[in-house]
Amino acid sequence: MTTRAAHISAELRALASPELATLQQRFFKTGPGQYAEGDIFMGIKVPPLRALAKQQRDIGLDTISTLLHSTYHEERLFALLLLMQFYKKASAQERDAAFNLYLNNTPHINNWDLVDVSAPHIVGCHLSTRPREKLHHMARSSSLWERRIAIISTLYFIRDNDFDDTLRLATCLLHDTQDLMHKAVGWMLREIGKRDFAVEEEFLLKHYRTMPRTMLRYAIERFPETRRKEFLNDTI
Repeated sequence: MTTRAAHISAELRALASPELATLQQRFFKTGPGQYAEGDIFMGIKVPPLRALAKQQRDIGLDTISTLLHSTYHEERLFALLLLMQFYKKASAQERDAAFNLYLNNTPHINNWDLVDVSAPHIVGCHLSTRPREKLHHMARSSSLWERRIAIISTLYFIRDNDFDDTLRLATCLLHDTQDLMHKAVGWMLREIGKRDFAVEEEFLLKHYRTMPRTMLRYAIERFPETRRKEFLNDTI
């Protein structure tokens, strides 16, 4: 471990709460057979992590990479917060390096909060002006977390009223077997609907009868009550 990484790790341990860690390990499904089996928490809430990350200056990719390989969930989350800060201020060459670091370490970005906090700001931002085939490849990955990165990254595009890749990925992921993916796809469809209701509704009218129920519920969460019931009760 680099000296800087060791110093950061010590600062994080000073914030740890064993009682909170026990609760977090239940909440994030770390038990045998669950989606985050074996993940270990220190017991630190997100706001203190964000506050500490903002205090860090001139953190290089070597230190970030070291933290991203940590056994502890919060150290990996902290690494991603640092990577987001690095990316925002980086040169074009440094952004390429940060993007590659992210995609080369997806096995360590292995819970939904790690994906959701970082994927739009690094992967989505980086691909907003570049070819996006990588996302469509990741959507077919055997890794749950790579599939989630693929769809959640498109939140960056959605915020720019660019929906095409989200809809293509949603179609690819319609029959994913994982509940976390049902929620992720439904969430992105809902985000489209907040900006263009007609686009989301057109997609749902094609697919609502065959998509997982959880995906549909997430997608129509903000629909008028009457319209929600029509979709849920299949009376359209």
